Amino acid sequence: MTAATDEHGPDGSATDAMSPMVLVDELPSPIGPLTLTVRDGRVCLLHFGPRDSYVDRALARWYPGVAAAAGTAPHVREMLDSYFDGNIAALDRIDVEFNGTPFQRRVWDALRSIEAGATTSYAALAHVVGAPRAVRAVGAANGANPVAVIVPCHRVIGQEVAARARGAAFRAVSLGPRFSVLGPRSWI
Repeated sequence: MTAATDEHGPDGSATDAMSPMVLVDELPSPIGPLTLTVRDGRVCLLHFGPRDSYVDRALARWYPGVAAAAGTAPHVREMLDSYFDGNIAALDRIDVEFNGTPFQRRVWDALRSIEAGATTSYAALAHVVGAPRAVRAVGAANGANPVAVIVPCHRVIGQEVAARARGAAFRAVSLGPRFSVLGPRSWI
């Protein structure tokens, strides 16, 4: 899930030798343009927006001296299209290459283990990565996630948000149609 077990070229296709380049693919999506970078068949950056200086700086920092070439990543495009069409599990079929500290990589690995449709808290995630007192560091790693959407940082919520959501659900059930002026379940 997080690293390719077989060898792929930058376009996601099988190859015998690893390429010393990074492929940069710009694609449309329902949430706006995306730029993804792929190295050896693994996504190393998914940027919200067109290619810009942020993408180039990140690549220069992570892969100094490695060429970046424009192209397409058919497998990743297909999986993202499937995800945006409602197949949430499609993201699990995208290999990623994490560029971060060992702690950040542990957090990002743990994020990929959160099931689709589920949420967790920063505190619970800190326990999962073996650092129960590092809740803020987990939050910082979550915020530094370079492959958001594929690595689902959006599934981590603060404990206060979870408590408010449970409270809203309780009020909706206990008050029924009176909970909303628009009618029952209009808040869903």
